[in-house]
Amino acid sequence: MKIIKKNKLIMEPKSTKRNFPIVCVGGSAGGLDAYTRLLKNMPPDMGVALVIVNHLRQVATLLHEILPQHTEMPVKLITEKLDIKPNHVFIIPEKSDLHVLNGEFRLKPISKPWGWPDVITVFMKSLTKNWDGKLIAIIVSGYDGDGAAALCGIREVGGITIAQKPESAGQPDMPESAIASGCIDFILTPENIAKKIMKIASEESENKDIKAKK
Repeated sequence: MKIIKKNKLIMEPKSTKRNFPIVCVGGSAGGLDAYTRLLKNMPPDMGVALVIVNHLRQVATLLHEILPQHTEMPVKLITEKLDIKPNHVFIIPEKSDLHVLNGEFRLKPISKPWGWPDVITVFMKSLTKNWDGKLIAIIVSGYDGDGAAALCGIREVGGITIAQKPESAGQPDMPESAIASGCIDFILTPENIAKKIMKIASEESENKDIKAKK
C-alpha cells in the first residue's frame, strides 16, 4: 500500500499476517480424480487458499495445466516467495519441499530424494508453525502414508482433519494411514469434503464478522 506523508511517497510495509483459511489437500496415485471431484463442487469465492500437495519426487506435475478445466479459481504452480492468496489453487512443484513463511510459499530441495516422499507431512508441519488462519488438512487417494504424521499437530492448533472415504479412493493407502493415526475428524467422499470445506469457511467468515462488530 502507498501512503503520502509530508509530500513524500512512502511504501507501507507489506503485512505478514494471514488469517484466512488454508486447505491442504495431500495425495498421490489416484489423486487427480479426487482433486477434480473436489474442485467441481467448490465455489470460487469461499475465501480459502487451496494447496494441492501431490507427493511427486522427480516427475514434473501437469496439475496446473489440467485443473483449470475444473474450477473458476486461478490455478498456480508454486514458485519461491509466491504470495498466498484466498480463492486460488496452488500446486507444489516436483523435487521440492514446501513451507510457508510471512504469508509466502518457500521452496527447499526435497529432503527425501529416495523412497516414499514426505512432502505432505513437511508442509502441514510448516503450516502449524507459521500460519495464523484456520487450517484444514485433507488426505486423499495415494500410496504409502504421507501426511499422517502431521495430522495430530493440525488438530492441536485447532485445525480440522479430513480423510477421503477409502472405498471412494483409487488407492486407499493414504486415507487408511490417515485414519489409523487417530487424528481424523471426518471421513468423506470428495464431494462431501467440498461441502464440509464450504461450511467451515462460512463459519470462519461469520466469526470474523462478529469479532469485527465488537
